[in-house]
Amino acid sequence: MEQYLKVYDALHKVNIPYEIVEHPPALTTEEADNYIVGKEGVRTKTLFLTNKKKTAYYLVIMDDAKRLDMEYLAEILNEKRISFGSPERLMKKMGLPPGVVSIFGLLNNDEQDIKVYLDKEMLSERLMSFHANDNTKTIFISTEDMYKFITSIGYEYNIVEL
Repeated sequence: MEQYLKVYDALHKVNIPYEIVEHPPALTTEEADNYIVGKEGVRTKTLFLTNKKKTAYYLVIMDDAKRLDMEYLAEILNEKRISFGSPERLMKKMGLPPGVVSIFGLLNNDEQDIKVYLDKEMLSERLMSFHANDNTKTIFISTEDMYKFITSIGYEYNIVEL
C-alpha cells in the first residue's frame, strides 16, 4: 500500500477530517510552502533526532519558520547530545526517506520507540500541515485532531517550549 494511503486510512479509522493539497515533489518545508500559499495552518517541520548512543529516538514538531537550538533541546531531553538521525536509521524506524518526515511516519514505527515532542508556541493555531508520508502531498488537520491521531496510534506526546 502506498504510504499516503496508510495515512488516509489511519485518519478515516479515527474519524479525523483532513484536507490534501497535491503538488510537485518538495524536499524542504520552504519548497512545500510555495504550493500552499494562502492556506490557513502552521507550516510544520518534523525532525527525527537521536541521542549520542543511538539508543533513544525523538520526533520534534515545530513551526518551520523557527530554528531549533539543539543544545537547549538536549537539556530538555536530559541528553548529553542529540543529532539528526541518519537516513538509514530514519528508514529503519519510520520507513521514510529524508524530506518526507512527519507525525504520520509513526505509523511505520513498529517498535513504538520514538518519543514525540511538540513545540508549545505553534499549538495555539487551529490547523497544522504535514507531508502525508509523501512529498507530493500536504495534509491539513486540526491541532486537536493532531493530538487525537498521536494518541490513537499508541503514542504519548510532550509539549515543550523551544
